Amino acid sequence: MTETQTAAIAAIEAQQPKERSAVWMVGEQLKDMVRAEPGIAELLLADLAGKGMTLADAEKQIAAKARENKVGSVGVVTPAEAEEILRSFYGLPPRDAAEPERDEAKFTPPEGMLDLSAFL
Repeated sequence: MTETQTAAIAAIEAQQPKERSAVWMVGEQLKDMVRAEPGIAELLLADLAGKGMTLADAEKQIAAKARENKVGSVGVVTPAEAEEILRSFYGLPPRDAAEPERDEAKFTPPEGMLDLSAFL
């Protein structure tokens, strides 16, 4: 994990309440996103420090969508909808655009790394 990812996760954890709640879940989803996509960590870290950009503020956006999707007396949002809302709220790129694929032809393995294909 990069230093920026670690810093972003620490910033998220600093805003998470101790008990499980909707705001806590927003933090968990953002941490999963940062772990999966290192490229968004810097953007998220900067946004979390801004006024009106807290986890609680993001949760309000998700709660509003849940009220729109109300089924009976329960508001619902799928994980994909929540991620879309979080990406929009924090100005994060779409999932597929966040990390370019590594070009294996240009990949240089670290010193000491074995190339198992050489044994086949």
